[in-house]
Amino acid sequence: MQIYKVGGAVRDRLLGKPVTDIDWVVVGATTEEMLAKGFRPVGADFPVFLHPKSGEEYALARTERKSGRGYGGFTFQASPEVTLEEDLIRRDLTINAMAEDDQQNLTDPYHGQRDLEARLLRHVSPAFAEDPLRVLRVARFAARYAALGFTVAPETMELMRQLSESGELEALTAERSWKEISRALLEDQPQVFIEVLRECGALKVLMPEVDALFGVPQPEAHHPEIDTGLHTLSVLEQSARHKQPLTVRWACLLHDLGKGLTPKEDWPRHIAHEHKGLKLIKAVNERFKAPKDCQELALLVGEYHTHGHRALELKPSTLLELLQSFDVYRRPQRFEEFIAACEMDARGRKGLEQRSYPQAEYLRGAATAARSVAVQPLLEKGFKGPELGEAIKRERLKALKAYKEAASA
Repeated sequence: MQIYKVGGAVRDRLLGKPVTDIDWVVVGATTEEMLAKGFRPVGADFPVFLHPKSGEEYALARTERKSGRGYGGFTFQASPEVTLEEDLIRRDLTINAMAEDDQQNLTDPYHGQRDLEARLLRHVSPAFAEDPLRVLRVARFAARYAALGFTVAPETMELMRQLSESGELEALTAERSWKEISRALLEDQPQVFIEVLRECGALKVLMPEVDALFGVPQPEAHHPEIDTGLHTLSVLEQSARHKQPLTVRWACLLHDLGKGLTPKEDWPRHIAHEHKGLKLIKAVNERFKAPKDCQELALLVGEYHTHGHRALELKPSTLLELLQSFDVYRRPQRFEEFIAACEMDARGRKGLEQRSYPQAEYLRGAATAARSVAVQPLLEKGFKGPELGEAIKRERLKALKAYKEAASA
């Protein structure tokens, strides 16, 4: 029995990056031997075990063979005869197909170290094209390591293009796709993920609503970058630069989908794109079964982001409707995330990345003013039921009028 550290732990150590998760592969062992040593089995499809003390995952060396469509369409064989090289060749990228023993002696049969130095994301073998999920994985690694100068090798991009055209991407489950998408959006340069998917044709298959934004012009006065797709990438880039959470990054990606529906004769204006885009945002949300908080914020940002930009001009009654839509009294954090998404949208414009966004403080102040209305005095006056609701609304409107006057003074 020989045990090796494999994959990301080896890659990141060679890159000088912190190693968090460690994967181990065990060569020359049987399931019975692992159980005898106290390892606990967890793998349903192939033998994976948890270490009795550390809890880390140890997998028996295995080979795999394509047997059906999609990510799950594989049969695996694990036996003591499977070599380390045979196990490593089934991995996606050469930089993930290296192993080292407890003395840090490197096993690198597919030249992963060379590709690390060349800053290339290259597939290990033609079997790469058997797993459609790898298109998303490579795009995610491109986003993660873009700052280090990594790019996708041309021959790997070609395989990704073939996969995108094959119909295999459509066999991916919503859960597997979302796992890769959400992880990619939380990388330091999530816009690279979208760029790579677009370059290989996968964006058109997975998110045609986002792909449709490229080549759609906007008024240059508000959008010096003009192209709606490029604007979306910039907004996503800003969301990462400002360390926004996943909910905000997802909303940033989808906020302008309605502009893809504008007839060409109406370009570069996009009248009512906020409302037109809601059905598209809903479709993307459902396609990937995004978490509820991501779905809700994306829809709200899509509908109200122009309200955010025009906050200083809004009438108190419109401002109150906006606050009610977000339920700022019980869910203040969601309104904070809306403000953040609006600010990222404003900054995601060529040459305007550093400009101030006074609307943010104004909206926060409005929410505070509306929340400051006390309910108890209204109860003491005898209001109840629907009448109480109307009385609270009147008082909040009065508070917002006073707030707007004070802010304008």
